[in-house]
Amino acid sequence: QVQLVESGGGLVQAGGSLRLSCAASGRTTSRYVMGWFRQAPGKEREPVSAISWSGGSTYYADSVKGRFTISRDNDKNTVYLQMNSLKPEDTAVYYCAADRRPVVPSLIRGDYWGQGTQVTVSS
Repeated sequence: QVQLVESGGGLVQAGGSLRLSCAASGRTTSRYVMGWFRQAPGKEREPVSAISWSGGSTYYADSVKGRFTISRDNDKNTVYLQMNSLKPEDTAVYYCAADRRPVVPSLIRGDYWGQGTQVTVSS
């Protein structure tokens, strides 16, 4: 089993930045595709970004391209999401996910999930 714990969410003004972290425990996730999803009130959960086990391949939703950067540190079993130029429409609960399948990041499904961290961007 894998446990994922997110941190770094909070309240920020539009144009500001936040850095989310996701620490994995229970089993090494160094070979897993890792990523972030988000769910806004009244909307379905959507993939935001994902990264291959090596870090050499990444995926970004069109809505966050150029503003968000995903990275990982396999030695620390941690994945990060640097969010810059935040917009009110980025407001959502952000979930960390791990995928056991050897898929490209754009196909991340999420076999394991964190509990979520709230990101609120005020206008």
